[in-house]
Amino acid sequence: MAAIRGKLASRALAAGDRLHSVRRFAEIMGVSPSTVVEAYGRLEAAGVIRARRGSGFYVAGPETPPMALSEATPASERAVDPFWVSRQALDADEDALKPGCGWMPTASMPNAAIRKALRNVSRSDGAVLSDYGSTRGSARLRRLLLGRFAEEGLMLSPDQLMLTGSGTDAIDLLCRLLLRPGDTVLIDDPCYFNFQALLRAHQVTIAGIAYTPTGPDIAAFEEAVSRLQPRLYITNSALHNPTGATISPQTDIRLLRAAGAAGLTIIEDEIFAEFEPAPSPRLAVLDGLEQVIRIGSFSKTLSASIRCGYIAARPEWIEALVDLQVATRFGGPSPLATEILAEVLAGGTYRKHIEALRNRLTRTRRDVAEQLASIGIVPWITPRGGFYLWCRLPEGKDSTIIAKRCMTEKIILAPGNVFSATQSAAAFMRFNVTQMAEARILPALRRAME
Repeated sequence: MAAIRGKLASRALAAGDRLHSVRRFAEIMGVSPSTVVEAYGRLEAAGVIRARRGSGFYVAGPETPPMALSEATPASERAVDPFWVSRQALDADEDALKPGCGWMPTASMPNAAIRKALRNVSRSDGAVLSDYGSTRGSARLRRLLLGRFAEEGLMLSPDQLMLTGSGTDAIDLLCRLLLRPGDTVLIDDPCYFNFQALLRAHQVTIAGIAYTPTGPDIAAFEEAVSRLQPRLYITNSALHNPTGATISPQTDIRLLRAAGAAGLTIIEDEIFAEFEPAPSPRLAVLDGLEQVIRIGSFSKTLSASIRCGYIAARPEWIEALVDLQVATRFGGPSPLATEILAEVLAGGTYRKHIEALRNRLTRTRRDVAEQLASIGIVPWITPRGGFYLWCRLPEGKDSTIIAKRCMTEKIILAPGNVFSATQSAAAFMRFNVTQMAEARILPALRRAME
């Protein structure tokens, strides 16, 4: 491969030129024919050469090195919108630091259990490795989820649960089913920024409801339900993203009462529920899935690489969502992904992993909060669990400007207004405490604020 690339670089070979036969090139290079076959195969896969049946291999064109991520449009030149943090974090160079991203570092994940599950699944039925997913997803994983729901008092039948390609897929399918362009959707302000990005893609009207330490501002919620007649409300249960707040039982009850009177459907995303030291009241449990739809995924606790989400809802909605998933995804999530997740969840190490993770996060949140306080950045509340701190900056500081300045030092932050539909969170920033270990983050923040 290096010899051919060298000839391309020196222009000894040009587009359309025929390469030596496999046997002849093996003789020239002093290697086996199988080595040449593999080298030609890799170059063909890279688009450097192409095979012509019965004729041999030819140069497809001058080789162009793949574009480095850093050569793409710099994230700093983009508008600071709900896509801003996601694109930075997902496309970051390996040496970039990501205290603004939404996932934990590799070392925090149960990699040993995942590797063991991979080995076990690789020895299973070949259909798992090669077939499409069934329309509702792995029966084994769904049984495990139904058992976990029952532990918190949510008793569901199998026809009330389906698996999806991811948590984002779950919301997208629900938006396709329940919304039409121009509908009004209520979201928390601040809220997970990808809720906004996805809703904009569905061309709906977004209305933000101020979020308080005990949940959405219930008076503002009731007024918006009456005045705007929204079709949907999307929120996080357990530990709210980005604030880390937990909704109170009183707010739960008033919220369900207002939604029920107006025929409003609620999507409750419980993706951070595992991080709670003890379960808080859930809308889905209190409501029994009459007007609440539960969604979630495993990307925060197990792996963001092994994608799978789920939807728990009324049977008739699940039936319609299954058809919609077939139409848009041709079946459920990857059987390989779902069987790996089922292996890990069924194993004896998962609950120990979560318990140990909760304990580590308690210490890490405290330590990071103290470090941030030393430069004048103070948490809005002390969360019960999780790995986010929603922090207020010193007076007069704008988190968007600070985030852009830190990008020049390859430090990716999450400024407040990417989470805010009303653009009222310029004085706030979300920090992922598990991504704050590098010593150069705090000095860079200090310099940016100065």
